[in-house]
Amino acid sequence: MGLQIIKPDTNINFIGSRKVAYIVSLAVILIGLCSLIIKGGPSYGIDFAGGIIVQVKFDKHTELDGLKNALEKTNLPGAVVQQFGLESDNEYLIRISQSDVPSNMVRQEIADSFKTNLPDSGFELQRLEMVGPKVGADLRSKALEAMFYAVLLIAIYISGRFEQRWFAAAIMAAGLAAGIYVLKLIGVPMEWMILAAMVITLGLCWYLKLNFALGAVVALVHDVLITVGIFSLLNKEFDLTIIAALLTIIGYSLNDTIIVFDRIRENIRIKVSKSFPKAINISINQTLSRTLLTSGTTLLVVLCLYLLGGGVIHDFALALLIGIIVGTYSSIFVASPILLGFGPSPVEESEDAGEKQHA
Repeated sequence: MGLQIIKPDTNINFIGSRKVAYIVSLAVILIGLCSLIIKGGPSYGIDFAGGIIVQVKFDKHTELDGLKNALEKTNLPGAVVQQFGLESDNEYLIRISQSDVPSNMVRQEIADSFKTNLPDSGFELQRLEMVGPKVGADLRSKALEAMFYAVLLIAIYISGRFEQRWFAAAIMAAGLAAGIYVLKLIGVPMEWMILAAMVITLGLCWYLKLNFALGAVVALVHDVLITVGIFSLLNKEFDLTIIAALLTIIGYSLNDTIIVFDRIRENIRIKVSKSFPKAINISINQTLSRTLLTSGTTLLVVLCLYLLGGGVIHDFALALLIGIIVGTYSSIFVASPILLGFGPSPVEESEDAGEKQHA
C-alpha cells in the first residue's frame, strides 16, 4: 500500500466550495492585472527590453545609495542599480537602458567611477551582457508564441485523450489557424494576436463542448495570470528564465489536472455515483493524497533552490514556488469545477445513451 497522508474515506466538499474559489481566484487575478495596467505592462529584463547588464560583487557591504551616486557621475545613459541575491552576498546588478555603448567603455566607466567614489570598497565585475532592442522584441514574441502553442497542443491532447474527440480537436486547431491568419492579414501586433488566439481557443473549446480541454486550458491560463500578477506586484522582472519557469508551471499544473481528470473519467465509467457533481468530488478526494504528496515534495526541493540557490536562479525558483501552489489549487478548485459548470462530459452522455439503447 502506498504512502497516504489523507484517509481513504475522506469526503471534503470541494465542489461545494467552488464559488468561493472562483471569487478568490478572480480577486487575485484582477489585483495582478491592475498592477500590470498601472505599471504599463510587465517589467521586462534585458532579454526582452534590450540594454546592458553588469553584475558587480563587492568585498564588503556597500550602501545602495553610494553606488547610485557613483553611477550618476558616469557617462552611462539610464544606469539603474539594484541588490542581487541575498544582502550578505554584496552583489549588485547595474542596468543600462541603451545597448549601443561599447562593452569595454562600460567596464572602464564603472571601474573608474567605483575606484574614485568608493576607494575603500574592493569589487569585481563578474559579468556583462548586452542585448539589442530588436533581439529583445523578437525574443519576447517568441516567448509568447511558445506559451500559446504549449497551451494549444495541451488542449488538443486533452480532447483526444479524455473525450476521444480527435476530429473535434482537429476542427478547433483549423479554426484557430484561420483566426490567426485573419489577424495577421489585418496587421494585429504579436502580443494582441496571442491574446486573441487564446480567447479563440477557449471559445472553440466551449462551442465544440470539449469540456475536459476547456477545464484544463482555463486552469493553465489561471496559473499563468496569477504568477505574472504576483511578479508584477513584487516588482520582479521578466526574462527568459521566467518564461522557462512559466512553461514548467504549465506542465506541472497539467500533470495534476490530468491525474484528477483520469480519476473522474474512470469513476464515470464505473458509475461511482449517479450524480455528476458527486462523482467529481469523489474523484478529487481519491486523488488528494497523491496530489499533496507530489506537490509537497516538489515544493520542498524548489524551496531549497529559492533559499540556497543564489541570486542567479532566485526569481526562477520564486516563480516555481508560486506556480506549484497555484497549480495544485487550480487542479482542484478551477479545472474540475469548470468541467462541471459546462454540463456532463461527452463520456457520461455517451454512456447514458448506450444504456438507453441497450434497454
